[in-house]
Amino acid sequence: MQSRTPSESLTVLTDLVLPSETNPLNNLFGGELLARMDRAASITARRHSRRIAVTASVNHVAFNRAIPLGSVVTVEAKISRSFKSSMEIYLDVWVEDRETGNRSKANEAIYTFVAVDDTGRPIEVPGVTPETPLEIERFDAALRRKQLSLVLAGKMKPAEATELKALFD
Repeated sequence: MQSRTPSESLTVLTDLVLPSETNPLNNLFGGELLARMDRAASITARRHSRRIAVTASVNHVAFNRAIPLGSVVTVEAKISRSFKSSMEIYLDVWVEDRETGNRSKANEAIYTFVAVDDTGRPIEVPGVTPETPLEIERFDAALRRKQLSLVLAGKMKPAEATELKALFD
């Protein structure tokens, strides 16, 4: 199975924040943003694996900045690393300034998806070949995040988490 680059599965969703999607402060509901990110990540996972892909976990979400009513919001999703059947998807959320059109980063998230066959059983996915410095950084960090998750879940002994241990040596 041939490895693929993150740019091959890049997904960009751009939309407006409408009144029905906002809280009493006229900012985008967090749940609405999570749904948008889940859709973008799902498309990225599907493009990378060329299979049905299901959400396995939301590993990290940072709501760093409120997104006001009427904003143009862009969610960019890219695969950061794949494992046997799972794929880590890194998402960046951008907001355009209404007057200047300049984009600024508002939020980010990391989702994990699993590719499955037609019966719902996990299926092997292609590897990832990062190309840019940011893609390489996210690729390397993904293994540490995976090891930490396995240790916390009791599925890996801390002594076996070599990438994590290397941070403290």
